[in-house]
Amino acid sequence: MDFHQAGSRPTRRAPKESFTGTVWQDPIVEAPAPARIRAGRVSFEPGARTNWHTHPLGQTLYVISGVGRFQTKGGPVRELRPGDVVWIPPGEKHWHGGSPGNGMTHIAMQEALDGTHVTWMEPVTDEEYQAKVGG
Repeated sequence: MDFHQAGSRPTRRAPKESFTGTVWQDPIVEAPAPARIRAGRVSFEPGARTNWHTHPLGQTLYVISGVGRFQTKGGPVRELRPGDVVWIPPGEKHWHGGSPGNGMTHIAMQEALDGTHVTWMEPVTDEEYQAKVGG
């Protein structure tokens, strides 16, 4: 068993190489092998977002507060609200983050394949980010 009391692991700022704007990450779990799960609480300030990226075994997002945005490559920008759940299949290129006027916090859960949880790609452009929701 591994037990972590609340506040025992520091919040960290997400790396600028993979995110636009201010994003804060709190670890939930990174289970040792043979388990593969990693989960974290991710808080995006308004306008902040991930770069485009993929996950080798997919990703689940569970929104806990605020208003956010999400998009898969070639798909419409979708609005995210508390209680929304998003499943992103393995290898699907996507991004997620806060909305222009609101921050958003979600729990992000993904599994590793051969030790890799994510493949980071190019930043989401302002034009991509500001596309009409649902459009």
